[in-house]
Amino acid sequence: MNNKNKNICIIGGAGHVGAPLGLSFSLKGFNVTLIDQNKKNIKSLNKKKMPFLEEGCEPILKKMVKKKRIFASNNFDFIKNSKFVIICVGTPINKNQKPELKKFAQLFYNLKKYLHKNQIIIIRSSVSLGTCKKVYNIIKNKCKNLSYCPERIAQGKSIKELPKLSQIVSAYTNYAKTQSGNLFRKISKKVIFTSIKEAELIKLFSNAYRYINFSISNQFYMICEKENLNFFKIRRLMRDNYIRNENLPKAGFAAGPCLPKDTLQLSSQYNHKFKLFKSAYSINDGIPNFIINKISKIKNFKTKKIGVLGLAFKSGNDDIRDSLSIKLLKLLKSKGIKTFQSDEYYKNKNNIDKKNLIKRSDIIIIATPHKQYKNLKIHKSKIVIDIWGTFEKE
Repeated sequence: MNNKNKNICIIGGAGHVGAPLGLSFSLKGFNVTLIDQNKKNIKSLNKKKMPFLEEGCEPILKKMVKKKRIFASNNFDFIKNSKFVIICVGTPINKNQKPELKKFAQLFYNLKKYLHKNQIIIIRSSVSLGTCKKVYNIIKNKCKNLSYCPERIAQGKSIKELPKLSQIVSAYTNYAKTQSGNLFRKISKKVIFTSIKEAELIKLFSNAYRYINFSISNQFYMICEKENLNFFKIRRLMRDNYIRNENLPKAGFAAGPCLPKDTLQLSSQYNHKFKLFKSAYSINDGIPNFIINKISKIKNFKTKKIGVLGLAFKSGNDDIRDSLSIKLLKLLKSKGIKTFQSDEYYKNKNNIDKKNLIKRSDIIIIATPHKQYKNLKIHKSKIVIDIWGTFEKE
């Protein structure tokens, strides 16, 4: 590639998907511009500081900023001189649990004036079926080279996972297909070519599959609680030397900005006729209420002080977007219950130290299974609700 062909612009580049991807490309010699509207994240990145927790990223960021291989900006003019324009913006659902496509489409109307025919436009965001076709129709008069290469990393592990994951590549032109494939081969061992629709469904099916599996375990957990049985023991015995049950996940809060949203995107595509998706959402999103109902059966529960350990939507993370821990905390407060909160990574002025929380609480809820909680000493006089099985042996 010549120098100009090594210019990459990532829209949504200061976010959880865009920043690690940009760092991965900068390590391979590309010149990366992270375009974003989040001024706080832009400032942080340019000061060589990751704005969120992402394992292994900060040392790379410091090195690449020093080498002037990567920088962040809110100036869209940098798109004009980029060979590759990669879209990593969020694709939320609205209050009716349907994809919010207007803002996503508007982004491409806004981008048109910066595009030219020789560029490669790559959508990395999760999108509902048919979205790429709509985007193609918006930009085709300026640039026909549209690819869809969905991200599939586990947040917090991006840098480690990107080289190992097969990269799905689909495109509307052979040129875009070849160029996108060559680009992702720079950071990944394997590239798989598919049609656009296949790529859209690979992403949606992957997240829906995981989300539905979590709902199965959560439903089993609820049944065991009703029967006063230990779900984690039953799960362990189900999987013991029985390969067909090996993939049964733990129970827990299946939340965050991806799995529920993508499952509902898929469901809304067919007017929620495929009821498995809605059922999974009902079960997973209902876990905080299930816990509240369980607590309400404790004598004088409204006088009890309740501590919530973990606020991030997943372990080892500082991201509280769409966190069910936060939903649980709000439900407890709405009932007038005195609450304490703590998290190992998410910083908040209302947080207290975990040991202090344990000391001051009558009931302790393990809401996020951070590794730091595994060996906590909790007196037997305390009531512990641990949906994750944090203290259970595998």
